[in-house]
Amino acid sequence: MSFYLIRALAAAGGIFVAGGTMAADIYSPMTPEGQKVSTESGWTVSVAPYFWAAGLSGDVAQFGLPAAHVDTSFSDIFDHLDFGAMAIGDARYGPYSIFADVMYTKISGQSGTPRGILADDVELTSETFAGFLGAGYAIYEDEAARLEIAAGLRVWAVESELSFSGGLLDGVSKTDDATWVDALAGFRGTYSLTPEVYLTGWGFVGAGGADLDWDVAAAIGYRFTDSVSAVAGYRALGVDYSKDGFVFDVVQQGPVLGLEVRF
Repeated sequence: MSFYLIRALAAAGGIFVAGGTMAADIYSPMTPEGQKVSTESGWTVSVAPYFWAAGLSGDVAQFGLPAAHVDTSFSDIFDHLDFGAMAIGDARYGPYSIFADVMYTKISGQSGTPRGILADDVELTSETFAGFLGAGYAIYEDEAARLEIAAGLRVWAVESELSFSGGLLDGVSKTDDATWVDALAGFRGTYSLTPEVYLTGWGFVGAGGADLDWDVAAAIGYRFTDSVSAVAGYRALGVDYSKDGFVFDVVQQGPVLGLEVRF
C-alpha cells in the first residue's frame, strides 16, 4: 500500500461510524431515537448510535508534505479501521430542541520504504473527532410534519502520528494535528407519508476555523411498531480547512442504514 493511500485513509477519520440506528419520527426530526424517555418536566429525550458507510474524496496535507488528492472508497477505509463510533442525541420541549452529533474514528496503515535506509517501514495512525452541538425551534408543526430552524457549533480535532521502524530512523515518531470550531445553521425536519412510512432529513452550512463546513442528509423510514423502525438514506458532509500546511479539504458521503428501537 502506497504512502499516499495511507494518508488518504488517515484523512478519512470520521467517515465510518460503527453502531446501530438512524431513524426518526414526527416527534424527533433529523435525530434517530434509539431510546426515548419522557421526563416529568415535559422534556422528550432520545439517543441512538448509527452506521454510515461513506467514502472520501478531496485534498489532504500533513507533516509538511505537499497536498495530495485522494479518492478512497468505504471498503478501503474499512480495511484499515481500528475503531469507529457515532451517536446522535436529542432533547425536546415543545417547539424547542437541543441536539448533539458526535463521531470518533481511529485508522492506521503501514507501508514499506523504497530503499529501507532511513526506515524499513512507516506506520501512520490517525484519530478524528467531530462533535456538533446545536439548538432548534419548530417554525411549522402539525400532525404529519415538523420543520425546525437550527444552529450550532461543530468542533473538529484531527491528529496523525508517523512512526518509523528499522533503518536510521528506527523508533522515531512525529505528530501533526489541528483543532478548529465552525458555526453552522440550517433546517431539519420530518414528514409522515403514512402512519408507517416517513421521510426525515437535515441540511446545515457554515464556517469558522474552516472556510466551509456543510452537512446534508435524507432518509426514508418504516415503523414496524411503535417501538421499532427501519430507515435507509444517504448523507454527505464536507469541510474545507487549511492552516500552516495542514490541509483537510474533503467530502465524505455514503449510504446510511439503521434500525431504531424505542423504549
